Amino acid sequence: MKLLLQGKKILLGVTGSIAAYKSVYLVRLLIQSGAEVRVMMTSGALEFVTPLSFSTLSKNAVHSDFTEDRNAGTWTNHVELALWADLVLIAPLTSSTLSKMANAQSDNFLMTVYMSARCPVMIAPAMDHDMYMHPGTAANLAKVKSFGHIILEPKTGELASGLVGKGRMTEPDEILDEVIRFFHPALPLAGMTAMVTAGPTYERIDPVRFIGNFSSGKMGLAIADELANQGAKVILICGPIKEVISNPRVELVNVMTAFEMLEACNKVFDSVDIAVMAAAVADYTPENVADEKIKKKGSEMSIQLKETADIAATLGKRKKVWQILVGFALETNNEEANAAKKLESKNFDFVVLNSLRDEGAGFGVDTNKVTLIWPGNKKQEFGLKAKSKVAADIVNEISRLKAK
Repeated sequence: MKLLLQGKKILLGVTGSIAAYKSVYLVRLLIQSGAEVRVMMTSGALEFVTPLSFSTLSKNAVHSDFTEDRNAGTWTNHVELALWADLVLIAPLTSSTLSKMANAQSDNFLMTVYMSARCPVMIAPAMDHDMYMHPGTAANLAKVKSFGHIILEPKTGELASGLVGKGRMTEPDEILDEVIRFFHPALPLAGMTAMVTAGPTYERIDPVRFIGNFSSGKMGLAIADELANQGAKVILICGPIKEVISNPRVELVNVMTAFEMLEACNKVFDSVDIAVMAAAVADYTPENVADEKIKKKGSEMSIQLKETADIAATLGKRKKVWQILVGFALETNNEEANAAKKLESKNFDFVVLNSLRDEGAGFGVDTNKVTLIWPGNKKQEFGLKAKSKVAADIVNEISRLKAK
């Protein structure tokens, strides 16, 4: 896993908005992405969230005043703290603090650090709708924008007052995306969302038995990780596997059956830029699922099966011109011909072929050997590699297509 904010120093300012509770989760996301985080809180913020929450997650003391311990006579150097940061991020930013920023009013610790900072500043306003729409707010935002500050516009939704309108702070995961984009503007998939399916599906026979396959999910997880490393936000829809993924930019959605995987894909597919169908989905499922464990009654047993929905083909029919859809073909015979059929019938942009006849490829191993096949009989063969390297080859091709 590549930590996209490794070594970056972020100074987070938290002001007196009810949205301050979201900043606790934001600190966690920044830390998980490799950043070093220090937190400053205004007196208003202390009314909503305790410093202990931030210090526990950041592993650093939280600053709210010049004298952190009046009895000991200790003093915090605001200039030193300002010069430490690679980015000052103020989230949430209240109307009051915005006004102080616009007019250079340094009457609290956060403002003195802000005015001493030489690094870029990113702000995430949060206030009631009428306050946000006030001409004074618009003027102040325009003024701080002229300073070169990055403004994360608030969202429209239900506000603490009960009103519905623009004023909600940008969500923590979206702020993380913006921070990563700031530090890595050249990431090929920055700002994009990808969906990956991985692992097998288990089709229930009764409460203790199922029909499944040997997929470990390793290839799908490696692709999800690489997509995240290249800047995408990833939704990983995963069947039952033992493997784990810890990349903070990967959202895990656990499913069991082919039907559950289809439902999960349907919920997000229309909003994603990229979809990689790496799961080994069962082609058939029992016609009837027993409520009780089926008892042994003789030397033979028959189970009536019905076809499952073809998830990739279903999504392929809905694919928009701006979406990239990638499929997998695991074959044992007539490999290229079968893969070419999938490419066309499921409307893939390209298909990843691997053969169980190739040693070191397929289920349950850490390596794979693949051939990428595009429309027009174009293909490229790759040698046996670690699945992380195979994932990089696949995602590099996705990035190339998205750059067109």
